[in-house]
Amino acid sequence: MSATELEKEFGPTLNHSTFLHGRKNLIELSGGLTNRNIKVETDHGDYVARISSNESALLSIDRNNEFTNSSIAAEVGIGAPVFDYKAEHGLLVIGFLQGKTYGGEDVANNAARIAKSVKQLHSAKPFLLDFDMFKIQQNYLKIVTERGFRLPDGYLEFATAKDKLQAALAMTDTGKVPCNNDLLPANFIDDGEKVWLIDYEYSGNNDACFELGNIWSESGQEISVLRELIAGYFGGFRQDKFARAWLFASLAKYGWTLWASIQNSISEIDFDFWEWGMLKYEDVKRDFGSNEFYEYLNQL
Repeated sequence: MSATELEKEFGPTLNHSTFLHGRKNLIELSGGLTNRNIKVETDHGDYVARISSNESALLSIDRNNEFTNSSIAAEVGIGAPVFDYKAEHGLLVIGFLQGKTYGGEDVANNAARIAKSVKQLHSAKPFLLDFDMFKIQQNYLKIVTERGFRLPDGYLEFATAKDKLQAALAMTDTGKVPCNNDLLPANFIDDGEKVWLIDYEYSGNNDACFELGNIWSESGQEISVLRELIAGYFGGFRQDKFARAWLFASLAKYGWTLWASIQNSISEIDFDFWEWGMLKYEDVKRDFGSNEFYEYLNQL
């Protein structure tokens, strides 16, 4: 969309923040799958306006949680600065970070640096809420079945494997740290000195290995990248943490598959959510039925 078109559609919302007054230009940023991200250029600096949709609650997104946790991430110097939040208008205003937005190969080439940034985030004070993919997956399943949304063939057949995984992870739980929980490659910004972590929609206190496993899963890279993330984060490779992260990655894909089903039914964004989800589901079918799944359960 042109700046004129963006102003016509989003201008009334942007006007609710004084930081966005006197704007000179609007540019829509790519990558947002649950909201619209608009770069707002002004005489006093550049900002990003994150404008959320009314369907956020269906996707287990709490915008007050996002605002609070974004502020905490900014406090420890790993998230963009937070300038304004207008809950009633679905508007969060953060600073624009100048740098390279990652793709999958960038994650592979910078795994050690990413691990360092993740540790910095995990050193922050606790986030507002916890994040539990087991609970979120069950909530997504309830929404999909009750509303008659599309359910992947055979999805429920993996419930037994999921339950075994939940029991094994609970028995070996080592506590929670503040996690982003949604570090797709596009949520890394490299300014040449540091890798910033952005987008705290799904942030919450969680197992550090979920974070690492989900980063690897979303990057679409070889298993060696997960090994590098584990080694970088823990100061050396640890098989138990590798197994834990691999299992969490499989769980994440099991849950995000239903996220895609919901988005396929409700989102107005021009994106093939079903195909995106089915790519994850193909991995789930492979992982949950593999020898590695049960080997890694025994290595926790």
